[in-house]
Amino acid sequence: MQRAGRHGRQPPEGGPMENGVGQEPGTPEPPAAAGPAAPRGPRARPRLVFHTQLAHGSPTGRIEGFTNVKELYAKIAEVFDISPTEILFCTLNTHKVDMQKLLGGQIGLEDFIFAHVRGETKEVEVTKTEDALGLTITDNGAGYAFIKRIKEGSIINRLQTVCVGDSIEAINDHTIVGCRHYEVARMLRELPRAQPFTLRLVQPKKAFDMIGQRTRTSKSPGEGRVASGKETLRLRTQGPAVLEEGPSPSEEEAARQVDDLLETSTMVEAAKGSPSVAQLARGLDSVLGEFAFPQEFVAEVWAAVCHPKGDKE
Repeated sequence: MQRAGRHGRQPPEGGPMENGVGQEPGTPEPPAAAGPAAPRGPRARPRLVFHTQLAHGSPTGRIEGFTNVKELYAKIAEVFDISPTEILFCTLNTHKVDMQKLLGGQIGLEDFIFAHVRGETKEVEVTKTEDALGLTITDNGAGYAFIKRIKEGSIINRLQTVCVGDSIEAINDHTIVGCRHYEVARMLRELPRAQPFTLRLVQPKKAFDMIGQRTRTSKSPGEGRVASGKETLRLRTQGPAVLEEGPSPSEEEAARQVDDLLETSTMVEAAKGSPSVAQLARGLDSVLGEFAFPQEFVAEVWAAVCHPKGDKE
């Protein structure tokens, strides 16, 4: 233990630190130098710990130290002693296959992460009687594309064995693991009409939906609570994760609408039905409002889809 100075003074709590060493006891602080204060060093990054469970049921695990989706899956897999490739996707604050609660590029600091893992494999034969199958496809950012939505009355909607949340593992025995959602959508769109094809699907491992989420008992009144944190950890494909303020409700709604446009053929269909760039832009504006796409981007989409002979509007 370090001895006190001549007058028995101890360094004040939270006193100045230099290179991790406190000021010498009993030594008066030097007078402040004239001019601007020297810049402080970077603040220590907070230790971010998240709670997680397997969606079909498991003990609660704690994970930290990830900066992207692949690292997140690896951390979850390590906690539950499974392979990261077993994880199809994650939802926030619900164990159900709820596509409105999908984990995307950010996680609230109080969000509870549920990992949906591989369940049964099934093969379905489909005959493409229309150009569109009625599927909305997304991917988990780590190699698996899965069904996010099924359009009512569509070809796929009439197949009771195909469900939202099913991962598409192969098309006609051609594996699509590692493909992005738009690549899979293009493959399905290019399949010829009237010719049957086979989808190999992997459904998430299921639990009893009537069993609610189990909350942990704790002496701390805030611990174990599930809510939407005001701050979020934004995951990036390159570079470290960033802690920032969470999006407002209007920003969340706009992000959902933009995701829908980019993940499906919605924007392509809208372009097909628009005789001009201006009309396409007005249609998108009515959906996105102030979060609309730039005019140049809309013009490029319209040109790519419609291949007009005249000048763009």
